[in-house]
Amino acid sequence: MRSTLLSRTRRWIGASALAIVIGLGGGAAFVATSQTANAQMQNAAAISTPTIMQPSFADLVDSVKPAVVSVQVEAEEPGSNIQGGQGENFDFQFPDLPDDHPLKKFFDQFGDQFGGQPGQQGQGGQGGQGQQPRRYIAAGSGFVISADGYIVTNNHVVTDATRVTVTFDNGNEMEAKVIGTDERTDLAVLKVDAADLPFVEFADDARVGDWVVAVGNPFGLGGTVTVGIVSARGRDIGGSSYGDFLQIDAAINTGNSGGPAFDLNGKVIGVNTAIYSPSGGNVGIAFAIPSGTVKTIVNQLIASGTVTRGFLGVAIQDVNHDLAKSLGLAQSRGALVTEPSEGGPADKAGISSGDVVTAVDGDPIDNALDLSRTIAGKAPGSTVELTVWRNGAEQKISVTLDTLTDAQVAQSNEPTTPTPEAPPAPQPSSVGITVVPNSGGDGLLIQDVVPDSAAADKGLAVGDVILEVNNTAVATAEEFEAAIDAVRAGGSGTALVKAERNGNLRFLGLPLSE
Repeated sequence: MRSTLLSRTRRWIGASALAIVIGLGGGAAFVATSQTANAQMQNAAAISTPTIMQPSFADLVDSVKPAVVSVQVEAEEPGSNIQGGQGENFDFQFPDLPDDHPLKKFFDQFGDQFGGQPGQQGQGGQGGQGQQPRRYIAAGSGFVISADGYIVTNNHVVTDATRVTVTFDNGNEMEAKVIGTDERTDLAVLKVDAADLPFVEFADDARVGDWVVAVGNPFGLGGTVTVGIVSARGRDIGGSSYGDFLQIDAAINTGNSGGPAFDLNGKVIGVNTAIYSPSGGNVGIAFAIPSGTVKTIVNQLIASGTVTRGFLGVAIQDVNHDLAKSLGLAQSRGALVTEPSEGGPADKAGISSGDVVTAVDGDPIDNALDLSRTIAGKAPGSTVELTVWRNGAEQKISVTLDTLTDAQVAQSNEPTTPTPEAPPAPQPSSVGITVVPNSGGDGLLIQDVVPDSAAADKGLAVGDVILEVNNTAVATAEEFEAAIDAVRAGGSGTALVKAERNGNLRFLGLPLSE
């Protein structure tokens, strides 16, 4: 019986299908057949297609976001002309808007209207002009590095802050105290009164090509995540002698400052601090302070609220190919001392102008910036061993470092030679420059440079002062020419020339024609 019923059912379906074909024509049969085939294909696809796990940063982001905070700052700028208005003036701005942002232009143009007009009576006080502090609100990013509430951000985020508020990923807000700042590395440490906070740790190192995940607060949009790679290392931006920046291509914008850049292990490889941008927005070139520098500075700020650095007391420059050739160095590396600071640690230890520092405590020095960073990382009062190249030979000199102060930095930037006057009787030389005795000080003043000469190619210009040739002082055109002839006679094709421009000393390697 069961068998029969099944058979009839099939037949009934078959007969019905036949009736449809007869009533509607062959086209209906094609449609019915196509629908059946499509259903079979879909079922087959659903059964045979494997589940493919797509790569994702979601788990990493979930683990680190609770430790990333948005930083809101209320601050003052002294000396602004703020008009009288409703009692205390407050210049509201959107957080950290770029200069070309249309809303910033609006507030710059019409912001005074919110504080009263010159000479008019305000609702809460007397109108009129006055030198009052300009108050504003800005925003940045930061991240928690300890369960008890220490937070790292940028110095420029909290500069002139009167109040700092941090907002966590869960929406909680807490007022923070500025523990310490360091302008030279643009780092700052904040502290909130809390316990058992989620926090992140620092990575040891990063390589070019490593993935990087940035989390921050661009344009006040907290909790924003962007991804890229480490594009380069050791970038020198803004002439900083104390930074050693990572370049990354993750999208970084205004407000990301102070935020962390993570590796794939969820550890901080750097603190986002600057971008390169012709337009003010992201173009894929951003810079982060590397974790090694951050750890050193942050530990000092937590311990004492300040940062101390070693001070050697030298003006230095890089060693290029021509300088290396004139000095007899096999490689273009090291830091060439243009002048030691009078009475400074290097001067007391016997470091002289023209010495090349090639290593500190046995660690090779690549260039002037490398020496500055290395010495800055040493403790004041410590003794370091400098490997110095002098007069074609290597020697070791021990130096006890001092403490770097702002006064010492300013002094090292002051001109050491008065601006020279142009004396008469110029005399041409054999290397394409015309010189006269420098009536404003030592050396010879350049009054003319032959175009396309070696001197012109190496950057010598009218107004420069030639002080030495191969470590021999020159004060007359005859002495200069004799020193050049001595270099040629010694078989060297490059003369080491010490020159001064606007009080700044430098060495250059001057190729000599036969």
